[in-house]
Amino acid sequence: MPSRLVLGAGSTALALIDAASDGHDPLHVVTDDEHRAETIRTDNVAVTVGDPTDRATLAALDVDPDSVVVATEAPSVTVAAAETAGTLFADAFLLGYLGTDATAEQRSRLGAVADRVVDGATVVVDKLYQTVGTDGTRTRHLQQVLRDIGGHLAIVAHDNPDPDAIASAVALGELAERAGCTVSICYYGDISHQENRAFVNLLDYDLVNLTGDDPDALDEYDGFALVDHSRPGVNDQLPEDLAIDIVIDHHPPRLPVEARYVDLRSAAGATSTLLVDYFRRFDVDIPGPIATGLLFGIRVDTKDFRREVSAEDFEAAAHLVRRADMSALQRIEDPSVSAETLSVIGRAIDNREQEGSVLLSCVGELGDRDALAQAADRLLDLEDVHATMVYGVIDGTIFASARARGADIDLGEALRDAFGQIGSAGGHADMAGAQITLGVLDSIDDRDESLHEIVRSVVNDRFIESVQSRSHRLLGSVYGSSEYGPETYAEMKPDPVGNSAGDGEE
Repeated sequence: MPSRLVLGAGSTALALIDAASDGHDPLHVVTDDEHRAETIRTDNVAVTVGDPTDRATLAALDVDPDSVVVATEAPSVTVAAAETAGTLFADAFLLGYLGTDATAEQRSRLGAVADRVVDGATVVVDKLYQTVGTDGTRTRHLQQVLRDIGGHLAIVAHDNPDPDAIASAVALGELAERAGCTVSICYYGDISHQENRAFVNLLDYDLVNLTGDDPDALDEYDGFALVDHSRPGVNDQLPEDLAIDIVIDHHPPRLPVEARYVDLRSAAGATSTLLVDYFRRFDVDIPGPIATGLLFGIRVDTKDFRREVSAEDFEAAAHLVRRADMSALQRIEDPSVSAETLSVIGRAIDNREQEGSVLLSCVGELGDRDALAQAADRLLDLEDVHATMVYGVIDGTIFASARARGADIDLGEALRDAFGQIGSAGGHADMAGAQITLGVLDSIDDRDESLHEIVRSVVNDRFIESVQSRSHRLLGSVYGSSEYGPETYAEMKPDPVGNSAGDGEE
């Protein structure tokens, strides 16, 4: 069980002890003030009366702390106690609190041994508690893993990454470089959506496009991190048995996630929100291009704060606004539309078939899967249509993108049941996607007609039957909850949508 050690019982330490004593983790205090020792000793707080600078006193404690806070009345005592604790508890997060009368030498000495030095003139007690509490321990753990990797870290986004995945990967790369890693931001697939291309180009992100044809390319990396997805080989082309060091994602997992460090927070509307939290806890200023990317990532994954948004998303956005380049965001949001995208939207309109309030359309063969999501979005604007699915074929694989609005249909569950046995599928209640490999059907010569009809026969009946099943109906509107349990998680990331450039399929 995590434990915490406080050296000293000054006024700041007392306030911190009072705030932290309500937690579940053990708290142990060392102070040479016998009177104060009696006032702070409770069932939740153990106290040792002794010199907090004395090595023998600290070595005799029956504790193995995850975090150590040094906050005595005198800066000289704080420095000495921190130096002693730093040698005895090398793996613990060490925070030193100095009052306003500390000398430059004392600040320098404390900074040499402490992970964090807090200036009494600029911080409040609740900030201290955040640093040494559960979130602070999590931050320390990430820092330890990054330092242990030390060498070349591959930060891998999901296939065909959207802005949330890209921005989160770049942001984690910035923190990893500060921890001593060499970083490559990697992805498989393509960045073909016009918004996503503008996003990468305008913000000058340096990305590495990996290919499944060269597995030996992974040998150059000393560690691997996954962002915006959580398992190797699922929505990326990494080997399924690859050892992963770090996972940071906001999608709830359906299966256990294995890595040295795992941070899955499904309450957040975007992985970018989690990265903002890390920058704040590491007390690192966010560079402008990264702040711009993170803000756009949050906006995309929450559909401009209208879908599955949390208070944390708003707080992160407020923190980013002061640092983001708004003119760059405007240019990203107004890219040109490719001729193929317009062609796919046109074919989707021409080929549409409606069953009640559900509209389906097969566009045949295409070259850009991102166009499917944009077409599904456009068709949702038709009168009396509450759900759409547009699908087509790329290199022997059927890709489908679905949307819902104002319907009691969980698209993620519906697509999983319809196509999970013959491919991979999933997503959110109001946006989802699927992939189905054609296999031998790919060898059909008469593609213009035969393949089109075969694809329609495979897809339409399965989807309609699944949508009509009561097991996929939510209790209320698809917008009724921003929390999803494990059953709503799917292992497929979405095709980006027209002006939001992301589906939230996972």
